[in-house]
Parts: sequence; C-alpha cells; structure tokens
Amino acid sequence: MSESAPLTTPDPSAGQYGQPADVEVLTRDIADVPAVEVITTLSVHLMSAAAVKLGLAEDGEQHKDLDEARKLITALAGLVTAAAPEVGSYHAGPLRDGLKTLQLAFREASTFPDTAGKGPGEKLTGPVYG
Repeated sequence: MSESAPLTTPDPSAGQYGQPADVEVLTRDIADVPAVEVITTLSVHLMSAAAVKLGLAEDGEQHKDLDEARKLITALAGLVTAAAPEVGSYHAGPLRDGLKTLQLAFREASTFPDTAGKGPGEKLTGPVYG
C-alpha cells in the first residue's frame, strides 16, 4: 500500500494556477477604483450575460436560456434602481436604457410574454413599454 500525500486546505492567498496572490496589491488596486466604476462595470457584465442568455449574441440560439436571462435582468434592475441616486443621471441614464432594452428583448423572445409590470425586474422599475 502506497502512502498518499496528506490532504491540505487550499491557501486562500494563492492566486491563479497556485501562484501566490499579493493581497495587499489587490486590495490597494480595488481601493483606487471609484464606486461608480465598480457599479457600471458590474452592470455591463450583467447586461452582457443577459444578452447572451436572450440569444442576442453570435450563435445566440445555442446559448438562449430565458430562465437565466430573467434572473440576470432582475439582478440588473435591482442594482440600477438602487445605485441610480448614488451614481447620478450621467451614469444612471445609460444603465436604465440598457436595462429597458433587455426587458423589451426578453418580452419579444418569450413565447408567452409577461404582461406589462410582470416581466423581469419590472417590480423594481415599473412596467416597460416599447
């Protein structure tokens, strides 16, 4: 019987591929990023993911998943609604426009569209009309 290596707990400070991560550098880097940038970047990621799940990306039909799109759009609606007063209209306007576009695309992609006010995120944004 061969002796196996002892089980170890992963090192939380280890970076990708086992390379040590410099936690101090990562913390300092994120500390230098304004909140509005973090919020808008996260919003863009949610928008992109929702668009893919709506089948709007290249080869879209193979990635289409309306249940997943609904979750992403609702999360985006929560973020945009909560953050809008904090980030100001300059940043909130385009985020709201992108959200509305996704909400309308969801309705269009649905075989049985939700009634106005019942679509993804509309509990937070109010009814969306084309």
